Amino acid sequence: MRVGVLGGTFDPIHLGHLRAAETAREGLGLDLVAFVPSAVPPHRTGPLSAALDRFAMVCLASAGHAHFVVWDTELKRSGPSYTVDTLAALRTERPDDDLVLVVGSDTWPEMTGWREPERIFSLAEVAVVVRPGQPAPDTTPPFPGARGVVRVEGPALAISATSIRERVRRGESVRYLVPDPVAEYVTKRRLYA
Repeated sequence: MRVGVLGGTFDPIHLGHLRAAETAREGLGLDLVAFVPSAVPPHRTGPLSAALDRFAMVCLASAGHAHFVVWDTELKRSGPSYTVDTLAALRTERPDDDLVLVVGSDTWPEMTGWREPERIFSLAEVAVVVRPGQPAPDTTPPFPGARGVVRVEGPALAISATSIRERVRRGESVRYLVPDPVAEYVTKRRLYA
């Protein structure tokens, strides 16, 4: 099975994330796209909502798509949520699957500064989804022996979790930026207010 692995803070998950996942699924012929919410993101300040809230929102957002799944791989581990550890665990759990790490073009330039970047590129193919307003990235593999790097272009939405949190804080609508069940969850749990 060809599986896209899309990690992130998802604080909250929004339609831009879902569109990127669908673009990757279609463009790469993926059987599944697995959303993997991070427990403790190592490259940014802590999320504003709890890991279980973010996991629940990703479950709600992906529930209607037959090819989207949510894995709690990083939530079951203590300490920082390093991509290399996640890919190694998935490689052990799913040895017959072809793993494709899906990242946005904004994240791509940062990857060589991640923990054990050469190992990341040996554990999975990397797919870079071009984000709106970003130039098409040079996807030359940064290390010898990398499984491969591919650029994926397609429809994309210029939405950010930061702007969504800010809208909620100001009491403004986030309808049509996040799936309705996510908007309802944010309101019910009083997240970001």
